[in-house]
Amino acid sequence: MTDTRITYRDATLDDGPALDAMARKIWLETFEHSASAEDIALYVGEAYGPAGKLIAAMADPAHHFRLACAGEDIAGYVKLSSVWLEAPALLPGALQLSQLYVATPFHGSGIAQALMAWTIDTARSRGATALVLTVWEDNDRAKRFYDRYGFVHIGDYAFPTGNQIDRDLIMQLVL
Repeated sequence: MTDTRITYRDATLDDGPALDAMARKIWLETFEHSASAEDIALYVGEAYGPAGKLIAAMADPAHHFRLACAGEDIAGYVKLSSVWLEAPALLPGALQLSQLYVATPFHGSGIAQALMAWTIDTARSRGATALVLTVWEDNDRAKRFYDRYGFVHIGDYAFPTGNQIDRDLIMQLVL
């Protein structure tokens, strides 16, 4: 990678294969240790690849992907979605921050903060009352990041990793 300047843009369907590969790599780096090889393979098989959920979401207008690019490489992304979570404390009119991933070589570069700023600004411009997200209860780095923005724990979500069920925290930021 020779160009380390970061540019930001909306994703297109043409970005699908590269974004899918990047997201799969980050997911495995972050979570592969947390479940059996069988459960990891089941999850990855549903989430990624040409028929995976990520590629399908790119074609769905309920999702908006924003990319951080270092030259031709995707260094990070965020997915802003209509809310699919349910929690008693969830504010009506919220939007959901469904994913915010930054490739390991770019940790500490400000990409996560820039993507979060875009997400908050975009949600506000759409009239959202809040942003909600889920984060794995053992992902301390991500929880600290969301805490700095004022997200608060409002409920729990049973996240299936294959046949294993993990506890994700539902967090909300009032806008």
